[in-house]
This record gives sequence, C-alpha cells and structure tokens, in this order.
Amino acid sequence: MSMYKPVISIYGKMNSGKSSLLNAITRQQVSIVSPIKGTTTDPVKKSMELTPAGPVIFIDTAGIDDEGKLGDLRMKKSLDITRRTNIAIYVMDITDVDRNSLKGMELLFKKYNIQYILVINKIDMASKDYINRLKLEYPNAIFTSSIKMINIDELRKELVKKIQDVEADPPILGDLLPYDGKVLLVVPIDKQAPKGRLILPQVQVIRDCIDNGVKCYVLRDTELKSGLKDLKDIDLVITDSQIFKQVDEMVPRDIKLTSFSILFARYKGNLKKLVEGVRAVEDLKSRDSILIAENCTHNTTHEDIGRVKIPTLLQRKTGKELNFHFKTGYNFSKNLEKYRLIIHCGGCMINRKEMQSRIMLCNEKRTPITNYGVILAYLNGILDRTLEVFQTPSPM
Repeated sequence: MSMYKPVISIYGKMNSGKSSLLNAITRQQVSIVSPIKGTTTDPVKKSMELTPAGPVIFIDTAGIDDEGKLGDLRMKKSLDITRRTNIAIYVMDITDVDRNSLKGMELLFKKYNIQYILVINKIDMASKDYINRLKLEYPNAIFTSSIKMINIDELRKELVKKIQDVEADPPILGDLLPYDGKVLLVVPIDKQAPKGRLILPQVQVIRDCIDNGVKCYVLRDTELKSGLKDLKDIDLVITDSQIFKQVDEMVPRDIKLTSFSILFARYKGNLKKLVEGVRAVEDLKSRDSILIAENCTHNTTHEDIGRVKIPTLLQRKTGKELNFHFKTGYNFSKNLEKYRLIIHCGGCMINRKEMQSRIMLCNEKRTPITNYGVILAYLNGILDRTLEVFQTPSPM
C-alpha cells in the first residue's frame, strides 16, 4: 500500500468560484461558499478518495488578489502552498478573464515544475458566442459551471489523468536491500516519543520493509548488544540520529549503519545536496547565523535534538559562538540568504514535493542546506559509514 497522496491545489482570484468548484469535485461541502469576496481566508485542506486514482489531498487557497496587510499574508500563504503541490487547478471567472494573473501563475507553476489545469468557471453566466471565442484562445481549458455541475466530470477525468502522470514517491529502503534481507531498527524511547506509539518515520520504514519483503527487527538501544548476538547476517542497522555515537560503537564495522533521518534525506529530498551542504560547517565563523528548520511543533526539553543537541555539538566542533534561529511549520522561505547554513529536520511531516522545493529555494539563494541526520553523522565522525548503504561518497 502506497503512502503517497498527490496534493491538488486550487488557485484563482477572489470570487472566481474556487470553493464551489472544490465542493463540486468532491461532491461535499468542504469550503464555505459566499458571494462576498475573500470568504476563504486560509487554505482549506481535504483528504479524499478520487476514483479511480486513489487517495488525494485537495487544498482550496485564498484569492491571489487579496488586499491589505492581512490579505498579503493570506496571499503569501496561498503561494507558499505551491511548494508542496503536485497538480494545480487555476480557476478564472468567465466574467473576469485576467490574462496577466494567469501568466504570473503559469510562471510560478513552471518554477516549481507543477502540472496545472486551467478552468474557466461560471459559464452559465456567459453567452455561447463568448464561450466559443474563449475556447479558441484557451483550447486546453476546461469550461465549467460548479453551480450547475457542467463539465465537472470532465474535470475529474482530467485530474485522474494528471495524477497518473505524476511520479510516485520512491521506496524508503526497498531498493537498497535484497528481498528477504534483514534490517534492525534501533528505537530509543525518550521523553518526546508519543506514549504507546512509534514516531512516523519509524512506522513508515517498518511499512516499507513489509511492502518490499525485507525482514524487520525492532528493539531499543538498551537491548542492541544482546539483539546483535541473537541475530545473524544483518544487512543494515537503522538508528535514531540522536544516539548515533552509541550505536556506532556497538554495531560491528561489517554491518552497514544509517539513520531514519538520512533515509528520509533521500526519500523526501536530495541526499547528495544535503550531504554537500554539510561542507559549510568547515567555513563557519563566529556570529554566523544558522537556521534550524523543523516542520512540526513539539514541546522543547533539555534533550531536544534541534534546539539543544545539534547547536551544542556544532559549537563544540567548530569552537565558534554561533547565532541559532528557529522556524517551525511552513514558515520557511523568508530571508534564507542571511543564513550561512540551514539544518532541516527529517521532514517526515511534509511531502516530497515540499522538501525538494525547499532545497531548490536554498540553492537559488546560494545557502547550504543539510538535515539533522547528515549533520549528526558528520559531527560524530561517522558520515562515511552512514552513507555506505547508498554508495554516496562523503564530500569531506
């Protein structure tokens, strides 16, 4: 079973009929519909099954022409969603065909390599002659009326076709190991672990093992030594990055070792770029600014990996006093150029498209980016070992 859910985002000017179109596609009252401009103030998210394509996520955005300071914030939030969008629907009101807005959004879609569908909505409010003229100008558009359900099935069919063209997420580790291979997962139970549950990356790795016929053994770090004696011919040990040093010392050199975070660097982003980014550590100077980017929010403790452990190890390694800044959630893209290094979490709560877009934004600003697992392996002096399973040489 694939965990991949394509993200379909709906864009357009205020009152172009985005929300009513989403309701028509999903056949549910997902978004509030009103003749008042700006009714949708924040992105509205809806997971559903789109037959026969499978599970998808729809996002209804605020109008791209929202006004005022609050409107600017809403519009920025809508445009930020392009980073995680696989397919876009751009909706134009047939009574307000804005060619300049369309061109601007087409450039944005091209930048983030997003397939898009142009929908010209509210055709029940226009004459047949006018509709026919617009069809000549926009031969690939789908002309709809969400209120009267005109051509909504045609739009759904086009969406299904686009989804089938979107590249699915690769396996997490199924292509690294042979069928019937053995993986040992080292799962520490710390204060931040949810009671009675494993964290998402651990669950996803277990599922990927099952899907690919890889035998998976799970134990805590406290039982690792005895577990290694019990089990023979282990192909790979995967550990939480926080205990890299301890696990490295316990696992024999003939067994490959990596972390959940490094696996996700490849699965969600671009492992080569994130490994290259760690080079920047060598050039850090006192008072340089470092951004720690986490996508999920959680309670911070004295053991926190992003806010405590990595800053402590990094300053100890460099001997420099560094300025650390922290961002959580999707608030990522502002002022990236002011940082000498960005250290990103594993990215388990964002999709592959979003993570790759973040790496692209950093490249545009010439700001090095790495992730928790890569930098912790580097700071513990075991980066080469943790990359052996990927056959990706360290830049050090």
